[in-house]
Amino acid sequence: MAKSSSLNVRVVEGRALPAKDVSGSSDPYCIVKVDDEVVARTATVWRSLSPFWGEEYTVHLPLDFHHLAFYVLDEDTVGHDDVIGKISLSREAIAADPRGIDSWINLSRVDPDAEVQGEICLAVQMLEDARGRCLHCHVLKARDLAPRDISGTSDPFARVFWGSQSLETSTIKKTRFPHWDEVLELREMPGAAAPLRVELWDWDMVGKNDFLGMVEFPPKVLQQNPPNGWFRLLPFPRAEEDSGGNLGALRLKVRLTEDRVLPSKCYQPLRRLLMESVLGPAEEDAASPLAVLEELALGDCRQDLATKLVKLFLGQGLAGPFLDYLTRREVARTTDPNTLFRSNSLASKSMEQFMKLVGMPYLHEVLKPVINRVFEEKKYMELDPCKMDLGRTRRISFKGTPSEEHVREASLGLLTGYLGPIVDAIVGSVGRCPPAMRIAFKQLHLCVEERFPQAEHKDVKYLAVSGFLFLRFFAPAILTPKLFDLRDQHADPQTSRSLLLLAKAVQSIGNLGQQLGQGKELWMAPLHPFLLQSISRVRDFLDQLVDMDGEEEAGSPARALVPSSVTVREGYLLKRKEDPASLATRFAFKKRYFWLSGETLSYSKSPEWQMRSSIPVSHIRAVERVDEGAFQLPHVMQVVTQDGVGTLHTTYLQCKNVNELNQWLSALRKASAPNPNKLASCHPGAFRGARWTCCLQAERSAAGCSRTHFAVTLGDWSDPLDPDAETQMVYRQLLLGRDQLRMKFLEESNTDASPEADPGEGSSAMEGACPDALARQREAAACLLEVLEDLDQAHEAMQRQEQGRVAPGPLGP
Repeated sequence: MAKSSSLNVRVVEGRALPAKDVSGSSDPYCIVKVDDEVVARTATVWRSLSPFWGEEYTVHLPLDFHHLAFYVLDEDTVGHDDVIGKISLSREAIAADPRGIDSWINLSRVDPDAEVQGEICLAVQMLEDARGRCLHCHVLKARDLAPRDISGTSDPFARVFWGSQSLETSTIKKTRFPHWDEVLELREMPGAAAPLRVELWDWDMVGKNDFLGMVEFPPKVLQQNPPNGWFRLLPFPRAEEDSGGNLGALRLKVRLTEDRVLPSKCYQPLRRLLMESVLGPAEEDAASPLAVLEELALGDCRQDLATKLVKLFLGQGLAGPFLDYLTRREVARTTDPNTLFRSNSLASKSMEQFMKLVGMPYLHEVLKPVINRVFEEKKYMELDPCKMDLGRTRRISFKGTPSEEHVREASLGLLTGYLGPIVDAIVGSVGRCPPAMRIAFKQLHLCVEERFPQAEHKDVKYLAVSGFLFLRFFAPAILTPKLFDLRDQHADPQTSRSLLLLAKAVQSIGNLGQQLGQGKELWMAPLHPFLLQSISRVRDFLDQLVDMDGEEEAGSPARALVPSSVTVREGYLLKRKEDPASLATRFAFKKRYFWLSGETLSYSKSPEWQMRSSIPVSHIRAVERVDEGAFQLPHVMQVVTQDGVGTLHTTYLQCKNVNELNQWLSALRKASAPNPNKLASCHPGAFRGARWTCCLQAERSAAGCSRTHFAVTLGDWSDPLDPDAETQMVYRQLLLGRDQLRMKFLEESNTDASPEADPGEGSSAMEGACPDALARQREAAACLLEVLEDLDQAHEAMQRQEQGRVAPGPLGP
């Protein structure tokens, strides 16, 4: 049985942050840490005390993580960034509500004594001799301690307390991974039994020593089960300091999903019910198990359910029939074509998630060149007279203050200069659009045309397709390119306004000009001739897009969203030379262009360079961060590979920022996830000067001093398909609606059977349904409840089996 754990984190916005700059403002950004490992960094919002980020991350984690922390900092061009405050959430607090946390939370001050991390390895024995009882505390080593010195390391020593006695180990200089291997002996003193406390400190020559963390064991544990193994360091117990909102607050959305995934055979009955739903006759759509599930899906869970169902049907080669099924149901219950797919129904959400999962490389190919131009050129564009800054334009042009007309004409020229290539790229992309997307759009086009054949509704079939492709795919990506991985950073206010104008124009084109000249944005009128000219090209594009043979769609199950030969990540990195013994560190790293696919990590001097070197992904055994002190460089990672004779080789790569580092770490870990013999530990330093910079061991072959983190990855569109995990999530959704399922479909059969039943009462799902349809709905509900009961029993049996063979103990190696 596999276990899975993921955190969905959304950093929404901040308010009332303190001013850290002399201008009376701040430049805030957030760092997100899981157990002291940085997993994400938001963009910096310049000159704001109430920043909006709106950034969302999904982090796949091991089940034993402990806490999640958010740090807010003020970015400074010169010197270190100022820390504003932090929010710390324990795993228990996040898991307390299955719906997660969605609220404003006040920032707290950052207390250095509370910023502890790492683990310590101890072996404790209770002995008795002629002089009485004594305690032997074998302090072996520690790992991943907090860096307290400016060099990025610490000078740790351990202090052991038992009753009124205390002893200290030696101090190990310049390391976060000390090896002591010292036995401290303490004698029992008269009085009540005392706990054992082990504290770690960073020794400082000047000033007081810095606290690194502690562990404590009560007398009962010492007597019955003396500690032996790795133990997580904790801060001193103290009440959480409430700043009373003086440091501001963050609005956060955090949800933890933890599941035990059963063997695949346990999910076969539920998968079979869902697959039969989309493969059955169209007249049975409303009475299928999938229709019952759709009715039970609540609004806040609908997007997650849509994502899991799309991935589940993609993995079975049935994404097309699944979307066609939802489209038929949505179209059948729509009477006004103007409202078609306008709600956040399961059909709308599923098509939206399908486009993101299947079409993200296509989106990048179409939009990225123009988006990059907008960011790099930073042109001032504005059509709204109420928002025009004539003084700003004068400062840019140095030709005096221009009139509104001049600004409008200049902006119109710039906007059409960007819109032209965007429209050209879109209408010329028919051959590059993924076949699965084209098939889905074709079925949508035919279904809507059949439902609304009247001449006055001739545009509805086009609007149905363009509503998804333009309004829910292209326009949102133009508006917020960072959320679609088109850019690493959010746009500054001026560029953001330019993107908004471009997104509005693309929306108007997607609406086929139906709302031009209406509403409050009449200032867009100068752009209307260009938009109307583009609309006829878009109609032709949509006709070509849906003009394909349905047999072109592969019907076989997909093993992955992205074929192993397709590049999932590429870009420039700095690579360390294999043997740079004679070079200074900064000359040992050379700029190279990297490509990552499911098969190889390859690189060359530039994208155009013909000769490439490559590392087989199947040889990767670990992908980890490297301490900044190893090369005195930030954002370095290591890729550890094993050759045919079993020798390990390490490639060091430097990224330009922490987000790029996290994205490469995640992509490499996902690509190498199926590999056997992955390393349980590695060195977060480098072997330089005849020793490891992390743990100071002198043997190059010495065992790693830090745990590896293969389970920590970022969720994105390239996540591998996992039909069992996806079916488990559907099972969880059904569990939430089990009582409603019984009331809606089964208990009504008893009500209907009684002669006193009021024929006017009943479920909204059943209103107007014929007796045969009601019978099929109840049969589907009964099948789902039966499958739920079987899965309940399988989970209970697996949990009993797990509890029988696993006993609680210290942390693993």
